[in-house]
Amino acid sequence: MNELKVKEKLTEFLIEDIGCGDLTTSSLPNKDQWIQGYFISKEDGIFAGEEIIKLGFSLISKDAEVILFKHDGDRVTKGDIIASVEGTFSTLMAGERVILNLVQRMSGIATMTNEFVHVLDGSGIRICDTRKVMPGLKIFDKYAVTCGGGYNHRFGLYDGVMLKDNHVAAVGSTGAAIREVRGRVGHMIRIEVEIETEEALLQAVEAKADIIMFDNRSPEEIKRWMRHVPDDIVTEVSGGITLENIHQYRETGVNYISIGALTHSVSGLDISFNIASQKEGEGK
Repeated sequence: MNELKVKEKLTEFLIEDIGCGDLTTSSLPNKDQWIQGYFISKEDGIFAGEEIIKLGFSLISKDAEVILFKHDGDRVTKGDIIASVEGTFSTLMAGERVILNLVQRMSGIATMTNEFVHVLDGSGIRICDTRKVMPGLKIFDKYAVTCGGGYNHRFGLYDGVMLKDNHVAAVGSTGAAIREVRGRVGHMIRIEVEIETEEALLQAVEAKADIIMFDNRSPEEIKRWMRHVPDDIVTEVSGGITLENIHQYRETGVNYISIGALTHSVSGLDISFNIASQKEGEGK
């Protein structure tokens, strides 16, 4: 992740939550006492978000000290200590919720991604995400996918051409849409097109699309249609892929399977933040 972007986003989120100040903690007499807290996994999964913990608390106080026991992509089991944080009571309480929310979400995404990757282990097919991410959280969501062993699709409308059914309908045909775009973009830009019919596939091959996505096609259809696709065209499957049916796509011969559920409907990994002790004396 780009550290500058991460800091910018974390600053925005912390300002939103803290507002004019933590009313609860600031009203307690021990707000400046030096304490220690731990991030603890409450279920098995894949951890993602070490930079969130380190940078988040440092934005609140440069004196906060973070020790990581787990790193991005590491497997965690219930009861594992992920990280410890030392700082004033007010610092830890100010950052706890925002940091925990992000780490839980990212770890949930990494865990789900890893489950899909595990099912296809040895097949040569790569799991990737989609643009179905929460606005404002894209940098975190997509990074979490990589922590789980997955790969990133395009980040937005700006870093790749993807011709969908509406684009094709506006132009008239798959082949025409590819040729129109090819004449307008630079040589560094690859063109992907969604395919729903065999005729559209043949047009895409003839027009030399760089990537062909089989959209909501059955494994049987994909196997039949793959005979039309030359080796230099990258292939992708998307639509309706779940942990229960993804094994059916192992033998299709495609290169990628993109799954929107990795980011649009994931559950956060259950992680808690608990204060373990209080240290007498002055803070650092």
